[in-house]
Amino acid sequence: MDIPRDESVIRNKRRNRILIAIVSVVVLAAITLGVSRLKPAAPGVERSSVWLETVKRGPMLRQVRGLGSLVPIPEDVRWIPAETDVRVERILVLPGTPVDPDTVILELSDPRIVQEAMDADLQVKGATAEYQNLKVKLEGDLLTQKASAATVNADYEDAKNIYASNQELAKIGVLSEQVLKTSKGKAQELATRYQIEQDRITMNTKAVSTQLAVQESKIDQVRALAELKHKQLAALKVRAGIRGVLQELPIQVGQRAAQGTLLAKVVQPEHLKAELKIPETQAKDIVPGQEAEVDTHNGVVSGTVIRVDPAVLAGTVTVDVKIDGQLPKGARPDLSVDGVITLERMNDVLYVARPAFGQEKSTISIFKLDPEEKGAFRTNVELGRGSVATVEIIRGLNVGDKVIVSDMSRWDSQERIRLE
Repeated sequence: MDIPRDESVIRNKRRNRILIAIVSVVVLAAITLGVSRLKPAAPGVERSSVWLETVKRGPMLRQVRGLGSLVPIPEDVRWIPAETDVRVERILVLPGTPVDPDTVILELSDPRIVQEAMDADLQVKGATAEYQNLKVKLEGDLLTQKASAATVNADYEDAKNIYASNQELAKIGVLSEQVLKTSKGKAQELATRYQIEQDRITMNTKAVSTQLAVQESKIDQVRALAELKHKQLAALKVRAGIRGVLQELPIQVGQRAAQGTLLAKVVQPEHLKAELKIPETQAKDIVPGQEAEVDTHNGVVSGTVIRVDPAVLAGTVTVDVKIDGQLPKGARPDLSVDGVITLERMNDVLYVARPAFGQEKSTISIFKLDPEEKGAFRTNVELGRGSVATVEIIRGLNVGDKVIVSDMSRWDSQERIRLE
């Protein structure tokens, strides 16, 4: 049989179902809204994989670093060129061998120079013989001139004596006035001739000196040529010229070398300088006189900047550093070195280790650790003057702050990270 249903009960159940559905929808919407508003969890980063540094205050050295090599000082290098067109006959010393000024490095040959040296010697002998011949001839002519002058002088003395005698005879009336005048005229004529002869002797003496000087200049000329040829002949035995080490020998036995070709290079290894390549962006404040340190990988020596190249080559500026101390053992030309130049000493600045990215006098974004040091958040930092390993902090950090200075480009899109 049919059981009558209570309508009120049915309505209450229906109302409860509706209320539960409404509450469920409201709760689900609230949860969905709350979840949507939650920030994504910060990614985790292993603490051992990052480089942490603490911000400090105190003195800081502003330095720049560059790679380079040791090179000889120009005045302590001897380049030996071929003085003529030669052929290499023997190599007596190999590169790396210590040499003295008289050490023979090479023996060369040039038959033309041998012949020219002999010809020059013969020219000197011929010019000397011509000089002697001319000297004898001129001296003989001068003696003849002096003999003629002596004859005139004797005739003059005789004429003078005759005139004196005639004067005495004329006084006593034995000799006529006409004869006296004739003897007087003869004496005066011979006196004039004698004076002329003396003047001719003086002029010829000067002419002898002049002609001999001309011939002597010819002798000097051929002698200088002979000395040059003998110098070139001696240069066929190539000597070191200075005490040092033979560094280069770019030729072989049997090779022909034209005049001016480099035959050898001798250096003094104890007289070297460092030639550093500094990035052009860091070289603007380098000036001569600044202190430097050069690491030869066998020891560190102090130095002083002596020259800054005004030109930029391949993005670097060449800086020459004079070595002040004694070079370590093993130092030699072309040895690779590292150099650090001190630009200035800053006494009281806020600084930190230089971040992986970020130029000096710029604003960068780096991760700063939170107080619990369990995470880090991104912060903007203004940098000041930079050094090799440190950089000045203008604003954005305080003493004691810990920051991550290693490469964090992988997390550029994150504002926070967790340290695990």
